[in-house]
Amino acid sequence: KHTLQVLPDLQILVKQAQSTLFRTLGDFETLPEVYSLLDRAIHEEAPLTIKEGGIIKAGYSAEIDELRSLSSEGKNWLLDFESREKEKTGIRSLKVGYNRVFGYYIEVGNANRHAVPLDYVRKQTLVNAERFVTEELKNFEEKILGARDRLHALEHECFLELRQELQDYVGRIKTSGRMIAGLDVLAGLAQAAHLNNYVRPQLGQDGRIEVKAGRHPVVEKYLRESRFVPNDLALDNEGYRFAVITGPNMGGKSTYMRQAALLVILAQMGSFVPADYARIGLVDRIFTRVGAADDLSGGQSTFMVEMLELAKIIDHATQDSLVILDEVGRGTSTYDGLSIAQAASEYIHENLKVKTLFATHYHELTQLAQKHRGIFNLSVSVLETGDTVTFLKKVLPGKADKSYGIHVAKLAGIPLKVINRAYTILEGLENEQRPAPQTAWEQISLFKEDSNQVLEELEKLNVDELTPRDALLLIYRWKELR
Repeated sequence: KHTLQVLPDLQILVKQAQSTLFRTLGDFETLPEVYSLLDRAIHEEAPLTIKEGGIIKAGYSAEIDELRSLSSEGKNWLLDFESREKEKTGIRSLKVGYNRVFGYYIEVGNANRHAVPLDYVRKQTLVNAERFVTEELKNFEEKILGARDRLHALEHECFLELRQELQDYVGRIKTSGRMIAGLDVLAGLAQAAHLNNYVRPQLGQDGRIEVKAGRHPVVEKYLRESRFVPNDLALDNEGYRFAVITGPNMGGKSTYMRQAALLVILAQMGSFVPADYARIGLVDRIFTRVGAADDLSGGQSTFMVEMLELAKIIDHATQDSLVILDEVGRGTSTYDGLSIAQAASEYIHENLKVKTLFATHYHELTQLAQKHRGIFNLSVSVLETGDTVTFLKKVLPGKADKSYGIHVAKLAGIPLKVINRAYTILEGLENEQRPAPQTAWEQISLFKEDSNQVLEELEKLNVDELTPRDALLLIYRWKELR
């Protein structure tokens, strides 16, 4: 009812907007007849239940008003009756009460039991008092309770009739509701954009996604003791199609990828986005393989769920999709997981040709950037000062060579004895590692001239069309070739 009351004023405001969409959505019905009916019939503070009265407003039904008046007069009658009984018996502590089990009663303390009149009929004995009824009180109870039950039944019946009458307006109410819901969404998005410094994204169909100083719209609102670190993002359908993201646990890899997906969704739904600049190439769908969860009732392990989701991505993603992969392959042994992660990455990149963000702790996957055009490395920066590690949350071109998992375990409160032992084991494992022998097809021919890949790419490079960011990414990639 209160919503219907403000609809005329809302419509006047919306009709003044410059936006064609706003004015179109503002062409809703204000339904004054529905408001009038509800205003006349329903009590301002109606209860949540519909069978205990208090629903229908005074003046809507003469019969309900009469029964309600009788119930109100009953309270005055009880006060008068109690006063008369006190005067007649001389028992000043006498009181009249009511409960659902025994109905109305007269309660007299044990100290005054000797003064109870003979026409009082005992109804209940308590520890310190006794309860009685009289013929007059019983007659009143029958009358007043009958009126109350009839009042509740009549109000319920009246409410059902009112509800039936409103059935004729359901379609019109839903239509207006949908239009007002659209206005509510647009107003909410506008408010969020205004309060949080969002920018209007440019939309295109060339497959490019370029974001400058992008922010996660949810995470940035919940940071209290630190400032959210914005990050850039650049993806396209050619040279920067598949990003392998490495870096420490808690470094911000997952936030970065989810942020990318959210910004695309916000842009395509017509919202401004949290960034300094955004150019969003339209995508047909966003596929994600994020988090670790099992399905015990279905008999599926964490790894099986992970593989099923990866299979759906491979089966349904297109060149116009966006894929988010977070640590695929971690649910099984290292070599199995690495093999699956690399094979899936190569297939997605070479066959599906879909824009992909892949966060991983398999640092071996960073070598894919040297073998496949379109795969490039990103890493989350870390500042090491002595034994102190600071996660800077900044995503930059290049690869990481550490995951800092033991440092995160230390932050989580794992006992120092366990931490020190973990460092010892890690050092031993790293010392045991040996470079893998080259296979026959990887060995360099003695009779073939060595070629310089950097020089070859430099010769083909069109420096006039190269952006500063592209130049920086090329330098990082060439550095990895050494």
